[in-house]
Amino acid sequence: MSGQTPGSPGSLNDDERTASDQLLHAALAGGKLPRWAPTAVAGAAFVLAVLLNLLTPVDGVAGTLVVGVLVFVIVQTAWSFTVEGRRHAVDRLATTAIYATFVIALVPLVAVLATVIVKGMQIMSTQFLMTSMRNVDPNSYDGGVYHAIVGTLEQVGIAALIGVPLGILTAIYLVEYAPDARRRRLAHLVSFFVDVMTGVPSVVVGLFVYTAFVLTLGMQRSGFAASIALTILMLPVVVRSTEEMLRIVPRDLREASYALGIPKWRTILKVVLPTAMSGIITGAMLAIARVAGETAPLLLTTFFSNSINFNPFKGPQASLPTYIWDQFNTGTNSATDRAWGAALVLIFIVMALYLGAKIIARFTGVKRA
Repeated sequence: MSGQTPGSPGSLNDDERTASDQLLHAALAGGKLPRWAPTAVAGAAFVLAVLLNLLTPVDGVAGTLVVGVLVFVIVQTAWSFTVEGRRHAVDRLATTAIYATFVIALVPLVAVLATVIVKGMQIMSTQFLMTSMRNVDPNSYDGGVYHAIVGTLEQVGIAALIGVPLGILTAIYLVEYAPDARRRRLAHLVSFFVDVMTGVPSVVVGLFVYTAFVLTLGMQRSGFAASIALTILMLPVVVRSTEEMLRIVPRDLREASYALGIPKWRTILKVVLPTAMSGIITGAMLAIARVAGETAPLLLTTFFSNSINFNPFKGPQASLPTYIWDQFNTGTNSATDRAWGAALVLIFIVMALYLGAKIIARFTGVKRA
């Protein structure tokens, strides 16, 4: 049996073998940046960006932030390439890009929400929520947003009652019935028009409703005319989101239902829709959130009113987007404060609708054991 006995000149004890393994691992793995490297590079990039802000034409928070991020990425990537090698440098660059894009997307959202909350809460009160702008001096801090809340809830509610069921039924047709060879041509036509509607600007939709319904058919400029415009804007979002949710429902669930002798319409109603209900509700709420803030079609179809109008089928009716537009155009300090308060109310309404829809989806969806 060949080998070296312990203590012979060529033998290694446990400590020497461990040290040898560590050296071999380090040689294979290459160098490694210290843990404090990203923090140090970020600090140096921030200092350099501030200096460039003071000594060069680069100014403003946005410009300084962009310069700092670029300096950080370049310095860290170069340092990593020198110490760790090309593979680790590319990995660090990709990781940094992912985090940077996340921050770039998050910061504006947080900034907008924080601005609306801070400015909107300054005027928020019971009086602001429960009064209208009828006979209110633009320079006065009296008046409120009650008439606009009523108009928004009625207009968006009518649009949702029309658009959401119609969009869901259209998506069911495209997913469940269109694969039939006899219906493919009609399905392609429907899908084409849904895509076209997705890209139509909201002001064009408002102009269409104003021309076709108000001027041609003699309909009054009212909340219902505004709801028609919002329905057209809502439809493609509901159709596409519902269509995607229905497509991800496993085919095995449908086949199992058919194997039990259950007809197709009942399978869709009792199996497919409950399975996809959470995603369908989310898509519908995205559509409602989109149309709730539209201003251009409302100015063409219902215009604006300072009085409370509970009848959406007769006469001009205010809404939160047109109220915000009117108050900002007024230009006084009190009107601007009211506009920020109305923006905050609009956000709260959308959040309340979303939470309510989620609660409904939780109790109407598939129960998991």
